[in-house]
Amino acid sequence: MSRVASAASLQLLQTDSRLDSRPRPTNHTTPLRERVTAMAANSDVDAVDVVIVGGGPTGLFTGLLLQRLGASVCIIDAKPKSLDLGRADALNARTQQYFEVAELLDELLPLGLKCNTSSTFGDGEFKSRQSEWWVSLEHALHKNFLMIGQPVVEEILSNKLRGFVHYGEQAVSVTEDDGAVEVVTSSGRRVRGTYAVGADGARSMVRREMAVAFTGTKPEMLWAVLDTFIDTDFPVCPEIVTFQLDGQARVSWIPRERGMCRFYVLLDGEVTQARAEDSIRKHLAPYRIEFKKTEWYSTFDGMSASPERIASSFISRDGAGRIILAGDAAHVHSVNGGQGLNTGIADAFSLAWRLANAVTNPNMKAGAAGKLIRSYDIERRSTAQGVIDVAAALVRDTVRPAKTYVGTIQKNAGYITGMGVSYHDSNSPLIKASEHGIWKAGYRCPDVILESEAKGSTRLYTEATYGKYLVLFIGNHQHAGLGHEDVAVPYQILPLDESEAAQTNGHTSENGTRATNGTTSKSFQAAWVRPEDSIVVVVRPDMYVGYVGQDAESCKQYLDDLYN
Repeated sequence: MSRVASAASLQLLQTDSRLDSRPRPTNHTTPLRERVTAMAANSDVDAVDVVIVGGGPTGLFTGLLLQRLGASVCIIDAKPKSLDLGRADALNARTQQYFEVAELLDELLPLGLKCNTSSTFGDGEFKSRQSEWWVSLEHALHKNFLMIGQPVVEEILSNKLRGFVHYGEQAVSVTEDDGAVEVVTSSGRRVRGTYAVGADGARSMVRREMAVAFTGTKPEMLWAVLDTFIDTDFPVCPEIVTFQLDGQARVSWIPRERGMCRFYVLLDGEVTQARAEDSIRKHLAPYRIEFKKTEWYSTFDGMSASPERIASSFISRDGAGRIILAGDAAHVHSVNGGQGLNTGIADAFSLAWRLANAVTNPNMKAGAAGKLIRSYDIERRSTAQGVIDVAAALVRDTVRPAKTYVGTIQKNAGYITGMGVSYHDSNSPLIKASEHGIWKAGYRCPDVILESEAKGSTRLYTEATYGKYLVLFIGNHQHAGLGHEDVAVPYQILPLDESEAAQTNGHTSENGTRATNGTTSKSFQAAWVRPEDSIVVVVRPDMYVGYVGQDAESCKQYLDDLYN
């Protein structure tokens, strides 16, 4: 049985006995026992729920989330191991929220550097300092970039997926039929899954096999990038500094972890490390700078960063297929604004719960899995276009004064922080137009402060569990009969002075749960809840508001549209 099942499948069978008897939706995937039997008949094929091509942050995060939700995964990556140097350098505020819900942020915070100020420097002095677009963020804890290298993020994710990531294997083909997808690698490995995710970068083989258009424009600019340690008398500060020289903003300095510095340098003509370093010296004048050790030098051009392109569909077969694109395989843009890794992480957070529902939830209604997957395409493609537009504006402003460049950042802070990305006008079937105060369908769920007798002061994102809907009963509600306990967690949030009402309407246990009319919910109080409030909010597993209603029945209907 050496190749009857992949390491992922074997571990899944050995460690989770529930899977042998758990009912699986026959219209989405074959039951696990039948699948293993089929593999035994053909010992050359590995079988999992989802095959992921690409072991960068997008693919790894998708795989980790899927695995935690009970789906088996196999990740194929051509690199010999996780990334050593270079690539992305910052996690924005929204990405930090995603990692918090995924219980990863606590590992990353001590390794990074917080930064929420952008400065401009020219003619030997600082011209401006601006952090308003960060500090003005509402209902958010992490009002900053976390400056941390992509290799650190990849290593943490990869270590949690040992045995499930196959490095040093190039995926050479991906094919699909009505029931499954098969990926073949350069080593001859064949992996069959219910779905496949193409997270294999800008030159994506998966996207080519899907035969979808990948169109856009390419600004004629070539950037040098250096990750380096320096010796300087420049007043070093944990700020992103844009340098102006001769009326243009061609050098940016990004503070990094371990005392490292990243420089982006726009050059005309031949682009070399020596010319990039010379340009940095000129922009920092009259201060001196010496480059002690450069860990990574590269250029961004061609397919790597400068084009602005988006796939015509993120799903095969015109939206009806089983192959799905994410990250740079679906969209590429310039490095300006630090949105590459962050957009890919958002793709993963948006996609994983949908796929997990499709392959593990026996209570999905007929056609609901397709609806979930199509809504990913609708929402994330519209978001990707917005990201591309912002990055394009920033690229073109590098040849203008630094004040103009920083002004463009401020204007588009919603995308750069990640906190302004919304789906309210995307025509997504998972957004039901509605709002009440801070709760707006299609917008990010606010990270509100909650109070609990058991835990004291806490926050909603701390309490959230990835993969579940949150149904927030704000005010006094009778919510027995909501149902959908397998996919939704009810929260009762009362006014802060309503302890007497809480005792009247239900019983709160020592662990913070509360029984009301036979229904168990998490119980909290909050200073922002008014005595007259009476609303119910459905928060999707990706922490976007799906619907805001006045009663449990309307929210139940929202879930009834997808689940039996």
